[in-house]
Amino acid sequence: METNNKYYEALTNVIDPELDIDIVNLGLIYEIEIKANVAVVTMTLTTMGCPLSKYLFEEIQKQLIGFPEIDDIDINLVWTPRWSIKKMSRVARMQLGIH
Repeated sequence: METNNKYYEALTNVIDPELDIDIVNLGLIYEIEIKANVAVVTMTLTTMGCPLSKYLFEEIQKQLIGFPEIDDIDINLVWTPRWSIKKMSRVARMQLGIH
């Protein structure tokens, strides 16, 4: 996971415009793997049919394609495990006033 830290850090620049919190701290990113120069990002959304999905996918691509070892991005959108507030970081919960 240590080599993946830079990818997670890059994705902290992808901000959910509705909540004003990055997608990593929201707990939307489940895994990032690099396979044959393709970044496979396994993630979820807060709700099915989220109107921001296209925007978020484009922003993820912008953040990761700048790494020299990445030639392409594959977004693996999953619904299991289901997202919940418990997946958010402590910082994100505090920003939203959730204790």
